[in-house]
Amino acid sequence: MNQEVIIVRGNHTLKGDVRVSGAKNSALKLMAASILGQGETILHNVPLISDIELMSEVLARLGATVVREGHTLRINTADVDSCETPYELVSKMRASISVLGPLIGRFGEARVAMPGGCQIGARKIDMHLVGLEALGVAFDVDHGVLAATTPNGLRGTHVYLEFPSVGATENMLMAAVTAEGHTAIENAACEPEIEDLANMLNAMGARVSGAGTSLIEIEGVPLSTLHPCEHTTVGDRIEAGTFLVGGALSGGPLTVHGIDPAFLRMAIMKLRAMGCDVETGDDWITVRREGPLSSVDIQTLPHPGFPTDLQAQFMLLAALADDVSVITENVFENRFMFAAELMRMGADVTLDDHHAIVRGVDHLEGAPVSSTDLRAGAALVLAGIVADGETSVHHLEHIDRGYEDYVGKLASLGADIRRVSADSLR
Repeated sequence: MNQEVIIVRGNHTLKGDVRVSGAKNSALKLMAASILGQGETILHNVPLISDIELMSEVLARLGATVVREGHTLRINTADVDSCETPYELVSKMRASISVLGPLIGRFGEARVAMPGGCQIGARKIDMHLVGLEALGVAFDVDHGVLAATTPNGLRGTHVYLEFPSVGATENMLMAAVTAEGHTAIENAACEPEIEDLANMLNAMGARVSGAGTSLIEIEGVPLSTLHPCEHTTVGDRIEAGTFLVGGALSGGPLTVHGIDPAFLRMAIMKLRAMGCDVETGDDWITVRREGPLSSVDIQTLPHPGFPTDLQAQFMLLAALADDVSVITENVFENRFMFAAELMRMGADVTLDDHHAIVRGVDHLEGAPVSSTDLRAGAALVLAGIVADGETSVHHLEHIDRGYEDYVGKLASLGADIRRVSADSLR
């Protein structure tokens, strides 16, 4: 298969208005939750990205029909008759593990291949299993397949998660809605995408409260009372943050629409600390900068802390700041792979375990670079926009997993950018 490459000529221009797509990390879990609806669920504001296509294939293998109409998906799960997801799909996308909870909630059993996805750390699923076991699920691993059964049915429980894992919170939440009795999840993940999932489950007839806080409570309901619903996916805060970094790099002004500013409080705080002016409205954020970029220290933490999915983008900002910044990665141990690619463009980054010491430089130089993961790929494209000369970004499959029409949106903001066949460069 012929590979494609993004070619960027640095013109230091990104300004104007851009609308973010629906949140990838929400839409994938909403699609999984449709299994519980046992009929046609309609999801709006679903991004056109490869991860959504993969999840559509996963659902189709289970017996669902998925029809896309622009940014709307119609998912009919009435005829879902399989509890097993195939390795060839799950190995491509870690989010496939999110069908585990709803399959257990609907059928009391599931067989799910062990997950794959982008290579940014081990991201073990131990916490998924601990939480589900507390609900009465028994697990067995058979040749790489996770087999789940519920010998005595699902029963409500009280669980304190060791870490506020998004995936574990979501899987437990989707299974617990049909468990008998009351379930409490303490130290639950607080991400906006969790609240979006809970809102959809409640629209389907579930009884969930506290989503978006560290204590989520669920009153189990019979499966027969759950029904399909119509739901609109929240805006993608990581895509919004990526474009805001682009505006901070170029000076802007750049406005992102379709996002709740509350989703990005910590990122906005750091942008201001780095010398940017940031204005917010009900569903928009504008960034502009006239002076130099100031150095900043950042620690990635679960929401509402600084998101790990914006770490690479802010490392790029720090690379052009006026002093030394320290970035500490507390979530995914391999996410500093991006630093080596940024250093190919002239950045001064020293890695020390889970710390990156970033010394600001005057400018970056265009170079051939490779996406090491989804967010790194997006950041490297932004680096090319503010670098001297031409940058070619390879392995676009990572970017395509989470950014809809990334090149088109950047071009609409003034970037000199195009996507071409790799063969045309030879």
